[in-house]
Amino acid sequence: MNGNGQIESRELVPAERPAGLAMGRLPSTLEAEFNGPRDAMSLANYWHILLKHRWTVLTTALVLTTIVAVVSFRMTPIYRASARVQVESETPLIQSITDIYQKTDADDEFLQTQIQVLKSESLAWRTVEELELAPHLLSASKLARLDPAGRKVELIAAFEKNLGVELVPKTRMLIVGFENPDPQLAAQVATTLVNNYIDYNFRLKYDATRQASGWMEQQLDELKAKVEKSQQALVEYERQNQIVNTDEKQNVVEQMLSDLSRDLANAESERVQKESLYHQVVENRGQMATLAHNELLQRLEEKASDLQGQYTEALSQYGPAFPKVLRLHEQIAEVRGEIEQEQNRVISRIRRDYEEARNRENLAAAAVAAQKEQVGKLNQLLVQHNLLQRDFEGNQQLYQSLLQRLKDATVSAGLRSTNIHLVDSALPPSLPVRPKRPLNIALGFLAGVVLGIMGAFVREAFDHSVKTAEEVEALLDAPTLAVIPLERPAFAAKPGLLSRSNGEYDRDAARRRGRSAVALAISEKPQSVLAEAYRALRTAVVLSLTPRAPKLLLVTSSQSGEGKTATAVNLAQTLAQQKGPVLLLDCDLRKGNTASLLGLDNAKGLSTVLTGNDTLEAALQQFGPQPNLWVLASGPTPPNPAELLASETMAALCRELAGRFEHVIIDSPPVLAVTDATILSSLVEGVILVAESGRTAQVAILRTRSILENAGARILGVVLNKLDLRQLGYYGYYSYYYYQYYSRYPYAANK
Repeated sequence: MNGNGQIESRELVPAERPAGLAMGRLPSTLEAEFNGPRDAMSLANYWHILLKHRWTVLTTALVLTTIVAVVSFRMTPIYRASARVQVESETPLIQSITDIYQKTDADDEFLQTQIQVLKSESLAWRTVEELELAPHLLSASKLARLDPAGRKVELIAAFEKNLGVELVPKTRMLIVGFENPDPQLAAQVATTLVNNYIDYNFRLKYDATRQASGWMEQQLDELKAKVEKSQQALVEYERQNQIVNTDEKQNVVEQMLSDLSRDLANAESERVQKESLYHQVVENRGQMATLAHNELLQRLEEKASDLQGQYTEALSQYGPAFPKVLRLHEQIAEVRGEIEQEQNRVISRIRRDYEEARNRENLAAAAVAAQKEQVGKLNQLLVQHNLLQRDFEGNQQLYQSLLQRLKDATVSAGLRSTNIHLVDSALPPSLPVRPKRPLNIALGFLAGVVLGIMGAFVREAFDHSVKTAEEVEALLDAPTLAVIPLERPAFAAKPGLLSRSNGEYDRDAARRRGRSAVALAISEKPQSVLAEAYRALRTAVVLSLTPRAPKLLLVTSSQSGEGKTATAVNLAQTLAQQKGPVLLLDCDLRKGNTASLLGLDNAKGLSTVLTGNDTLEAALQQFGPQPNLWVLASGPTPPNPAELLASETMAALCRELAGRFEHVIIDSPPVLAVTDATILSSLVEGVILVAESGRTAQVAILRTRSILENAGARILGVVLNKLDLRQLGYYGYYSYYYYQYYSRYPYAANK
């Protein structure tokens, strides 16, 4: 405070002590050790949510388990009797005697069909009538109200409701079960239904066999007439076309065509070769000797070449007029004439060979064409012949097959052959199939736990309050000065205060005693975790402003009941233990209860001082257990609290108190409830916000910060109050924290 009576402004400069301790938090190294991996903390958060809402989970599980147990024990026991049936593969309705016992594997479709037959309405009604099950399936009153048609429908529906047919995997075994409160009746119904099913299957096959035999006898007469008619048509066609042995004649004609075709292919190949040779010799007369393999022509060409060499030599030696040169020239001309004559003769011979090969090819092609025409005529005759023959053979084969089947059916119709076999008859069961009470109760408990867990997470999702110091710091961008643990009722209980004169439990007295115990934690339980938390708050406050600690401190909250008064009282006590004198000023002129918590008189206080009814000296009270702690109670409630706090008298009083006391801790009303705290925030050096874990809404604390900052207040930090250490993962936090704190910084223990 300066000489003009105004509160001095100080910078928030870190002190020469560990910043983590100054803010009431772990040092960075210890914080990293405590927090551990993020994944582990995430799983721990889920676990702590369940711990927080454990009573919701347990209540839901117990209620649902109780309901399931009551319903299970009230249910009528139902017994299930089962009969086993072996279903072999289906055999043809009409078969030979040797095929009766030859069966193929039954497929899935066939087995599923048999299951549906067992569930059919006809078998169900037959069993109901045979055993007279109507009184056991429907009540007498309901049977009396139904007409005959409706009675049949209802009885079949009730029967099918209790019937079950299952296929044993990888077998041909069917299990037919029936459920009923009477185990004897259940076994009787299952066995009777299977017997009716076997009888139905046998009658179905027998009737089908007799029906097929009658149909075959009628078809046999028609087939006999068709055989006679087709045979007569075949014979008449062979007579008209003089066809005796079609196979031999057809083979001879086809063999001739094959031989002629082969000759044609050879002639064509020979013609192609000679035609190619002819064109080569015509176009390459110089190579004719090699192409035609003519020795005479080769000798003539060699002789001409030799003469040409002699002529060239003589010409160069003697000249063109020399007789020898002239003689050689004449010889060369003579040899070349012979060569040309021989070439013409060779070409003429090759052309003749080529023309002869072409003629042979034409003759072979004409012969093949003529033979093909003959084969075509024969095939045309055989087409109709083959049709008539196939018609006759088909009718004859069908007639013989049907005749044999009719003989076999006459014999097999009297044989009792079935593919359905009763393996085990149903026996009366000794234990009911439902209700399965232990299983139902276990499932009910499991479902209750799952629903309870879902409810816990739903409640947590709709909970928008601040819960941890990390949430507060992330939300407000302000340090958490201290974390105050939740005080359990057992700590606050004392004999004589929790019972009335009639011996009943006095909840109001217990609640008041609990608040008093928390407010007096420093003096009554100095070694408790709660007291250590307030000492951490003291350290954070002392180190919050430098170079000296703040004198005027305002302790407020967003709403009432968040523990601001208890925080102010304990902070004042810890500061009084460290240095004095310290004043606790109760500025809640509407509902101030500091005096009642400390056992002091509230007849005189701030309201009487501000109105001039009492002097400051007369209103100040000393707290007996701590001589350095002075208290200025709120006093009687005035008609205009806000005007008194906003008066110049209040400002002058604050300046006077700052000069007389080392620290002045002001307890004010909630910020969002009234404007008193906003007015007081302009008179102090720092404001401490108190937020209750799990109760203070995020919107409320944000609004509180906005109001205080708009009023020009300096928010030193937040005190997170009533944090449940067991629910939110702070097990061992304080014991670990203070052990590390005092072991590394022993001076702090003496503060």
